[in-house]
Amino acid sequence: MFATAVLAVSLTAYAGLCLTMRFEMADAIVYRAEGMAAATGRGLYDLRVTEWNLPATYPPFAAILFIPTAWLPLDVLRLGVTEVNVALLGLLAHLSFRFVDWPRRVELRPVAIIMAVALGVWIEPVFQTFVFGQINLALACLVLWDLSRPDGARGKGLAIGVAAGIKLTPALFAVYLLLTGRVRAAVMSAASFAGTVLVGWLVLPGATVDFWTRRMFETARVGKVWIVDNQSLQGLVARLLHTPDPGVWWTVPAALTAVAGLLVAVRAARRGLETWGVLCAAVTALLISPISWSHHWVWCVPLIVMLAAEARRVRWRWAAFAAVVIGFTARTMWIVHLPGGYVLHLPWWAQPLASPYPLMGLAFLAVAAARARRAAA
Repeated sequence: MFATAVLAVSLTAYAGLCLTMRFEMADAIVYRAEGMAAATGRGLYDLRVTEWNLPATYPPFAAILFIPTAWLPLDVLRLGVTEVNVALLGLLAHLSFRFVDWPRRVELRPVAIIMAVALGVWIEPVFQTFVFGQINLALACLVLWDLSRPDGARGKGLAIGVAAGIKLTPALFAVYLLLTGRVRAAVMSAASFAGTVLVGWLVLPGATVDFWTRRMFETARVGKVWIVDNQSLQGLVARLLHTPDPGVWWTVPAALTAVAGLLVAVRAARRGLETWGVLCAAVTALLISPISWSHHWVWCVPLIVMLAAEARRVRWRWAAFAAVVIGFTARTMWIVHLPGGYVLHLPWWAQPLASPYPLMGLAFLAVAAARARRAAA
């Protein structure tokens, strides 16, 4: 009863904030425009919508999935996207608790899920996902559902391929499956990903050729890499070096991070720490992606759940749990944000405030490496 009351208060407060601030849900509007372009056969990658002139950046398969949104009035779309994201947050919490097998008393999990939704709405990546009407929670649910299934489950890997067909970054989880010896699941991921490309080509042949030969390489279409919204390794390096194009100063650390992150993920999985392995893969993908907007970091939800479960067994780990919760709630990047190129001239002491997520991501990989080493001892 208490948990339900907390959820009601939390969602009511969020609804009141929406009415006050009148969030545009810019990304949901882009998805709607993509669906309309796919339905009418017009130039998918020529469209520009909202006052920020936002373009389509996902593969054609995603635009096909967005077709049902094309006929919804904007207010109905905003309400529907919000309700779906609340449900997806609950599903992600459920998958996270199931993945770490906590709480052990299954009857307590509904209460834990309700509290996770009530409090999770206000964690910055989740909040931004709601505000922009993003699909990050849906992608995380697809991947985590797939990875939490038994290795012999029929069709394991299929959902990862579908997620990668919608947005490319989940493809790294297929690499994780391959490196951890789950070849059949990795092949299934590749096959389902290829299926999404085929569907895109059958429905939107011109847009499919355009995307896979040209648009997917145009990072500038997505946005400026140096703004504080970008919480990837490239964003960190760009702001640290005061340059809008870090070039090799980013690509080399990103390549090293990719190798190191996947090695840690594989080692953790082989030591029986599957949850750590999956989260290492997720963090690695977020770090090495050219652009990881702050709302892409919704993987903080299963991360926080895992740390809470670990802290239950070892009390001093509550400090790590609290640090992560605070880090994903404090919104320090928005404290130092100002319009224009101000963030390209931040002093050294403001750099950690502008790049909290990549710094926490690197720290997590280091902790995971130590955790896997102890498990081997």
